[in-house]
Amino acid sequence: MTTTLRPSGPLQRGTDGVTSRTYDVCVNARPVGVVELETHPRFGPSAGVVRSLRIDEPDRRRGRGTVAALAAEEVLRGWGCTQIITSVPAEAAAALRLTSALGYIERGRNMLKELSGGGPALPAGVEGRPMSEAEFVRWRAAAIESYAQSWTARGVPEDQARAKSEADHREKLPDGLATPGSWLNVLVAQGAVVGHVWVAEHEVRAGERGAYVFDVEVAEEHRGRGHGRALMLLAEQVARAAGTPLIGLHVFAGNTPALNLYESLGYRTTHVNFFKQLL
Repeated sequence: MTTTLRPSGPLQRGTDGVTSRTYDVCVNARPVGVVELETHPRFGPSAGVVRSLRIDEPDRRRGRGTVAALAAEEVLRGWGCTQIITSVPAEAAAALRLTSALGYIERGRNMLKELSGGGPALPAGVEGRPMSEAEFVRWRAAAIESYAQSWTARGVPEDQARAKSEADHREKLPDGLATPGSWLNVLVAQGAVVGHVWVAEHEVRAGERGAYVFDVEVAEEHRGRGHGRALMLLAEQVARAAGTPLIGLHVFAGNTPALNLYESLGYRTTHVNFFKQLL
């Protein structure tokens, strides 16, 4: 039996420059699943995305998914893509195994926490306050650079990483500190600013808005003193004050201390994000 991809509709080109198309996964012309492909709206046309790959239950465990995934790579090569990106639900064990077996590399994880009760207070000796305008100017320049470097270190070409970082910060903070639904705070200990956290309203689960931690960092000279935990508790306070029962975040692969901290605070992984270079 031969497994192939068959377009189920025309090639779409959005006003944002994204190319997309849906394909039926077919076995001897019989549809057994669906693959959705597109180019990445931030990384540009050289980055392809597998938005979804589904094989119908009766045809699973027969290698259909593997063949469909490899066929999707060929389609994206034909579009001129040099990298492929996908996100797999954390509970989809079979899909996670397949993705790793096909040579994809973990790039990061999306995590979520459901908030209940009043939440813990900040540790003694520290307090949070809103970021000042002067602090914001310094933070924004450093944040754009740091975020771009994080993507570059994980296989994204430098120009794409820089463009994504600038676009993300411009889009999410159009009015700077006055942007509605966005809160930038610093943590102060013994009179010194020891870190910052940026929380904003965002879709954290399909169809559900919540709070999202876009950036959190302890100044290097103040690390190892529990300030990272205090900043995350500050983020929860902000989320609760905004009236949201959910708070989410993204953690890059390899940042084991941050991952351990988030798990200890009750965050759980919802999706694992992967990439693969298309040679």
